[in-house]
Amino acid sequence: MSTPPAPALAEIGQIALTVSNVTAAKVFYHEVLGLKFLFDAGPNLAFLAAGGVRLMLTSEGGAGNVGKNSVLYFRTPSAAASYEAVIGRGAEGERAPQLVAKMPDHELWMAFVRDPDGNLVGLMEERR
Repeated sequence: MSTPPAPALAEIGQIALTVSNVTAAKVFYHEVLGLKFLFDAGPNLAFLAAGGVRLMLTSEGGAGNVGKNSVLYFRTPSAAASYEAVIGRGAEGERAPQLVAKMPDHELWMAFVRDPDGNLVGLMEERR
């Protein structure tokens, strides 16, 4: 009997981000970027919702180095409006919105900000 093929992975369920101060990062991701706070799991773990993806904030006591993680890309209906909003709420601007690529059915626009630890956060608009 042959084994069935493994199902393809299609969606991200959770992203872990190593930060120097979970409390400060929680304030940034909740109050500045507007993510929904879900729960704390002790003093060094906080969970927030980014649409259907859960963001886990953890201290550097776990694996990973502060500020040297993968980029988080958040979908937005308007990169320009989102960029201005998060800058206005205290995010450090890295790159203003710009056209990155012309796809067959849309234009891909990106803007970037940095969180308090220098992690890059992308604001991604698929303009149709």
